[in-house]
Amino acid sequence: MKFIRFFFLISIVLIANAIASAKRHSYHKPLSVADTIIKLDSVKDKKLLRRSQRLDKGKKTATRDTTKKTALTDTTKKKSGGLQSEVKSNADDSTYTDAENKITYLFGNARVTYEDFSLDADYIRIDEKNHLIFASGRKNPKTGAYTYRPIAKNKDESPVTLDSIYYNYQTKKIYSFNASTEQEGNFITGGESKKLNETEVALHNVLLSTCSLPMPHTHFGIVVTKGIAEKNRIITGPAYLEIAGVPLPIAVPFGFFPKPDSRTSGVILPSFGEDNRLGFFLRNFGYYKAFSDYLDLTTMASFYSKGSFEIGTTARYLKRYTYQGTLALNFGSHNYGVSGDPYTKDFNIQWSHSQDANAHPGSTFSASVNAATASYYQNNTATTNYNLQQLTQNNLRSSISYSRTWAGTPFNLTTNLSHSQDLSRKTVTLELPTFNFNMTSISPFDNKDRVGEQKWYQKLTVSYTLQGTNKINDVPEAQLFQKETLTRRMQNGFQHTIPIGLNLNVFKYFQFNTSANYSERWYFQSIRKTYARGSVRGNDVLLTDTVGGFTRAGEYSLNGGFSTKVYNQLSFRGGNLKAIRHVMTPSVSFNYRPDFGDPSYGYYRRAVSDAVVPYPATSQLYSIYERAVYGGPGAGRFAGISFSVDNTIEAKTKARSSDTSGADRKITILQGLSFSSSYNFAVDSFRLAPVSFNAHTALFNQKVSVSLNGSLDPYVNQLRDSVSNGQVTRYVRRIDRYTFQNGAFPTLSNLAFSMSFSLNSATNKKTPAPNTLQNMTVNQAERLAMIDNDPSRYVDFNVPYNISVNFNFNYSNQITSKTTSSTVSASGDVNVSPKWKVQYTTNYDIKAAKLGITQFSIYRDLHCWDLSFRWTPFGLYKSFSVDLRVKASILQDLKLTKRKDYYNN
Repeated sequence: MKFIRFFFLISIVLIANAIASAKRHSYHKPLSVADTIIKLDSVKDKKLLRRSQRLDKGKKTATRDTTKKTALTDTTKKKSGGLQSEVKSNADDSTYTDAENKITYLFGNARVTYEDFSLDADYIRIDEKNHLIFASGRKNPKTGAYTYRPIAKNKDESPVTLDSIYYNYQTKKIYSFNASTEQEGNFITGGESKKLNETEVALHNVLLSTCSLPMPHTHFGIVVTKGIAEKNRIITGPAYLEIAGVPLPIAVPFGFFPKPDSRTSGVILPSFGEDNRLGFFLRNFGYYKAFSDYLDLTTMASFYSKGSFEIGTTARYLKRYTYQGTLALNFGSHNYGVSGDPYTKDFNIQWSHSQDANAHPGSTFSASVNAATASYYQNNTATTNYNLQQLTQNNLRSSISYSRTWAGTPFNLTTNLSHSQDLSRKTVTLELPTFNFNMTSISPFDNKDRVGEQKWYQKLTVSYTLQGTNKINDVPEAQLFQKETLTRRMQNGFQHTIPIGLNLNVFKYFQFNTSANYSERWYFQSIRKTYARGSVRGNDVLLTDTVGGFTRAGEYSLNGGFSTKVYNQLSFRGGNLKAIRHVMTPSVSFNYRPDFGDPSYGYYRRAVSDAVVPYPATSQLYSIYERAVYGGPGAGRFAGISFSVDNTIEAKTKARSSDTSGADRKITILQGLSFSSSYNFAVDSFRLAPVSFNAHTALFNQKVSVSLNGSLDPYVNQLRDSVSNGQVTRYVRRIDRYTFQNGAFPTLSNLAFSMSFSLNSATNKKTPAPNTLQNMTVNQAERLAMIDNDPSRYVDFNVPYNISVNFNFNYSNQITSKTTSSTVSASGDVNVSPKWKVQYTTNYDIKAAKLGITQFSIYRDLHCWDLSFRWTPFGLYKSFSVDLRVKASILQDLKLTKRKDYYNN
């Protein structure tokens, strides 16, 4: 009886588990072979589909019963006219085989593979008689959401997500409903499609969209009612435009849509409007020429009804795993004055080039060029997309560099061609080229196979540097390309530097360092100064001549000094504060440099006027290397000491209660406070140099940075009056007497104080390894070029907020006058919601009580579209603009813009 009762209980438990399992799976033996074809509508069923997308994102957390897992393999081999391969299948939840009809049903995370074709779905039916496979997802009985949709993949093609699908694995024909896939930036969704053969697919009510969502909610697309899709094109019957599920009254009876595997050339349509000063315009009309996947050329021009025009061309090139770059040339001709005035010609050249670090180990080549006429950015505001940063910049810089390192040696070489341009002064400085050959520090008396500690002489180090340049300095822009500029204003020279150093530990606590430095400069020209004939005091005319010929100038200096560290600690009992530690680092050094202004060296000469009685003669000491690129040896002998002291303060506190490690916390109170000066025994007056000081620290967990620096004059300054031409002028007379001798504090000559606050959102999410210039795809290179051309198009919504505030105060004391300035600047951005971002930048002059250039920007991510609003409320560049554009790179010129500013209607 006990056995019978036990058996009865076991039976009840097994039956209950079976019922629970059946309820959990909700699967039943099919009564017929009829399939439930799912054809959801993107507009009518959009709520259902959006729920489905949210559930698909949480697919990993869905509960699956994996206790019963079976695998079915069709091992039928090919007979004459039969299958080429076997059909493999498996499912996580359950399978059922109808042996009579040769039909197999797979439930729950089912998968079927045949040759290069694979199909994953929640439900799959295999009909062996008809060689037919059917797959679909399922509707959640509680929420009604359609989940676990089939995913089909064939060979190297992109995977396709569907609502339901038929696949004949003998003929390889496919009949699908609401397919969703991406092909070269085009997204094909919805409708019905039938694969006719390896190269053709029949389409019915299919949407060609720019949106990556399976059922886009904000798309711009073309609905193809009937059509044939081939590898590189789509040929359609009637087709019409649709936005967000709403058909537009714009249709064509037939169409031809290219779908190339590579870039395609074509015309770029212009925008039109009116400029207040230039007239009506057609802007950015041009042509895109794709030579290959690795080289393209974009040429665009803008024309204005009053005669002005702009033209520019941009070439992009890429050699995978070797180099890539962009070259842009722009020219503009504008007349912003009255009719008949001459046109202002402007040009701009930009070139960026980067090299893969692994392409040529040991050598690198890079270029960053931005050169233009001084008025280019002001006269070509539309070409620069009204970029406020470019419109207000004062300097342009360029650099083309090549470097080489010889492995296994201490030698390296760097060459550089550089350009700097002052747009406000309209001057240009060129270095064509500059090179730098270095030998890193070596220990000539040390042995590589040395055993034991170094001897004192083995710690001796020596290095060598050779620099050379050809330079044109501060040439007016209009004279840059004149022949005289290159022949007479070009400066060149070489500089050799040999430092020798020795560092030793002495008396256990002191660091002794000594060095000898030798520099020699080679020049091919020098200067001579003379007074014009008849020059008299107060009306001197000093003439400067350039003299050709090789000259050399050598100089040397000797240094030796001691430094140490002094530690002080103040301990506390009780409370969270345990100790405060002060570290002081004093250093004293002796320095010697001869007076290279002595006539015996020949580096300095004296110009004397030829004035006669009653006019006294005038003389001036000058360096013949005054205009040389590396200058010349300094005049005046120095034999004295230099001293400095640096201080840091730290606090040690108890660990927080939430810190499980229990380790004490270290808090930096003062990162640095230093004082420095020097005393020259070789001069007869004013031996003590001004005392400079510097302090900096960071507060509130490194979020607020504070810095302070300035200088103190230790000598007495007397303010006196002078009468000249009937007017009283004030001047300063410096006396060789210390201020403390008069009971006063040294005079504060200048002071600079700055404080900055930065707050960024932190994220603990693990991010994948970033893409680099070396491993980017062609599509990524295209997007990068778009960002480089218009940085305002890139907005990172992954950063919730970013705040930066800076305060600067400057004080200058010239004794006769004192000046101060103080400004506050703020910039940052904040995500109002996951799809809304606001950016801002402004500055305020506290002394003048005036706001500087201020700009606000609002961005809305519409998934397939970008909406931006930029507003400059006041000032010279007062304006606003609204831009709505498609994100897809293939439609980057499809945008709607509304702009209003001083120039533009």
